[in-house]
Amino acid sequence: MTLKMRIIPVILSGGSGTRLWPMSTAACPKQFLALTGDESMFVQTLARVDDPTLFGAPLVVANARHQSLIVAQLGGRDARLLLEPAARNTAPAIALAAVAAPDTLLLVMPSDHVILGVPAFRAAIARALPLAADGWLCTFGITPEAPETGYGYIQLGTSLAEGVHQVARFVEKPDAGRAAEMIHAGDHVWNGGIFLFRADAYLAALAEHAPAILAACEDAIVTAAHDGVVIHPNAVAFEASPSESIDYAVMEKAAKVAVVPVSMGWSDVGSWDALATLSATDTDGNALSGDIVTVDTRDCMIKSDGIRIATIGLEGFTVIASGNDVLIMPKGHAQAVKTVVAKLG
Repeated sequence: MTLKMRIIPVILSGGSGTRLWPMSTAACPKQFLALTGDESMFVQTLARVDDPTLFGAPLVVANARHQSLIVAQLGGRDARLLLEPAARNTAPAIALAAVAAPDTLLLVMPSDHVILGVPAFRAAIARALPLAADGWLCTFGITPEAPETGYGYIQLGTSLAEGVHQVARFVEKPDAGRAAEMIHAGDHVWNGGIFLFRADAYLAALAEHAPAILAACEDAIVTAAHDGVVIHPNAVAFEASPSESIDYAVMEKAAKVAVVPVSMGWSDVGSWDALATLSATDTDGNALSGDIVTVDTRDCMIKSDGIRIATIGLEGFTVIASGNDVLIMPKGHAQAVKTVVAKLG
C-alpha cells in the first residue's frame, strides 16, 4: 500500500435528525436543510472533498428513502450511492463502503456536521495520511472548547508523528465534573466521528473484533443489486448484521488506532442550542429566520419556514415553526426534543 492510493470520501447520511424537530424530520433530516448557511450541510460536506487532486468521487451511504433528496443535492456531481435497506448504525454502514471500495483509503464523514476551517481539516488529513496508509485506523479529535457533556472524548497517548497520537482510550459521554477534569488535564479531545483508514485495514479489524458484521456486509454487497451508480445491498443479508457503532465494534478494541487533534470550527449541530451558537444575531442577541416580528425580545432563536411568529417580552427562548408544528422551549432544554418526538410517535 502506498500514499498514492485514492482517498474515497464516504459520506454517512443515514441519520434522522430528530433533535432538530420540527424542521428536521425522518422524511427530510437536518443534513438536507439549509440551517447553517445558504446550502445544506450535505452540500457543505461535499464541498470539503471537491479537490480532485486529493479525493476520488464520494460514496454516499444513506437511507434508501432519501435517494431523491440526495440525487437532487448532488447537483450532477460524480458520486456513488449505497442505499441501506435498514438502519444498522455506523460500523455496518462503513463496512458496506469498505467492501464496495476495496484498495482505497476511506475518509469517513457524517453528512450533518459543520466545519468552518476546511484548510485546517485538510491539513489534519495530511498528517494522518502516512499512518493510515501504513494500516492505522485514524480518527480526528476536536480540540475542546468547553467541558461538553454531549460528546464522547478521546485521550491522547504516545506521539506517533508530529500532530498524531496513539489513542490511549475512548471515553463515553461524561458528566459535567468528569468533563471538566479531562479538559483541565489537557490530554483529551472531543470524538468528532470522522475517520481515515485503508478499506482492507478496517475489514481486517472487523474480522477480528466483529466478524458477524463483516460476514453480513460482505454477503449484502456480493448479492447487491446495481442500478448505474446506485448500489442496493441485499436487504435480508444486511438486516442480519448486528447494529453497532464503529467506536464500540472496532475503534475501542483495535491495536493500531491513532488520533489527530484538530481545531477546525467543528460542530455536530446536534441540537437547537448548538445551532444557536453558529447563528448570526441582531443587536438584541436574537437569531431570527423567516417572517418574525419581535418586541422587547432578547437572546432568542426564532425560526419559521412558513407562518409568521410574533413575540413580546421573551428572553432566552427557542421558538421553531415548521408546517403545522411549533416548538417552544427555554434555551438549555434542547436535549429534551427527542422526548417530544417520541411522544408524538
